[in-house]
Amino acid sequence: MQAIVLRAPGGPEVLELQDLPLPQPGPGQVRVRAMAIGVGRPDALIRTGRYKWMPPLPAVPGNEMAGIVDALGQGVTELQAGQRVLLSSRELPQRGGCYAEYACAPAAALYPLPEGIGFDEAVSLPNFQLAQALLFHCGGTREPRSVLLTGAAGGVASAMVQLARASGLQVIVTASTEAKRAFAMSNGAHAALDPAAGDLAAQVHGLTDGRGVDLAIDPVGGSLLMQCLDCLAPLGTAVSYNVVGGPPAGDVFAALRHHLGKSLGVRVFSMHTFDADPALRRGLMSRSIEAMAGGRVQAPAARVLKLAEAREAHRLLDAPDTLGKIILHP
Repeated sequence: MQAIVLRAPGGPEVLELQDLPLPQPGPGQVRVRAMAIGVGRPDALIRTGRYKWMPPLPAVPGNEMAGIVDALGQGVTELQAGQRVLLSSRELPQRGGCYAEYACAPAAALYPLPEGIGFDEAVSLPNFQLAQALLFHCGGTREPRSVLLTGAAGGVASAMVQLARASGLQVIVTASTEAKRAFAMSNGAHAALDPAAGDLAAQVHGLTDGRGVDLAIDPVGGSLLMQCLDCLAPLGTAVSYNVVGGPPAGDVFAALRHHLGKSLGVRVFSMHTFDADPALRRGLMSRSIEAMAGGRVQAPAARVLKLAEAREAHRLLDAPDTLGKIILHP
């Protein structure tokens, strides 16, 4: 079979297309023939050697695969050959393994796919799983009424915009270009702001009748995380994940003390928090599958490339103007 292999960290050029032996499922495992493979930010972190939970190298990267069960290992009864499934490496002992024509995994780790969800759509489901966790497991004791989402043009942010809107939240986003702001609005945002246009906090408070937002979810970091603190309502929470723009550009504790009368909170989030809680983790995915199958959310617009074009996919992933999801086809 063909697969993408990473032997040493680096830029997109380190991703090598190679012929590997066809994997055989062991007891309790199935083999999945890939129909669609998701490309996401953790893949780039693995490629550059910056992922805290790095797989040992050489490794096959990739964390999302939708496909068809084509071989069963000994003792497998819960799945059948020909069944449509989603493989997420969040269910595996280590991340990666999906940039390949075939992959083997424990049958219990897979998610059966309803007929109404296509393979290209299915590889966005882990984004909605993450969105569920960020929106509904990171705040305080109160249900949020409003949310600020920064850097709102990528796959995870697109999922959060849709899910927050479908859940009745007021959704305010920031994005660095007019095209990205239009893209966020098309996904259901109530307002899209330019973070470089002036006082972000004043704009957010103006949109929320002076109250601020209950949640500010930020993958950017740098100065934008500090601005998020100024945008919060009383008892609001700022959630930091990814920090693609670097660590906070200021003293976070001093900023919290500055807003002492609001009793604000900050949370640093990783989906690995749920590694030891499979019931909650799988519940988040099951609700995401139900939401997509029921039409409450839709997979974002995607750019589709061949598996052999993984290097180009990562160039797009690294580019600041890429919108939506990137998908590889074997």
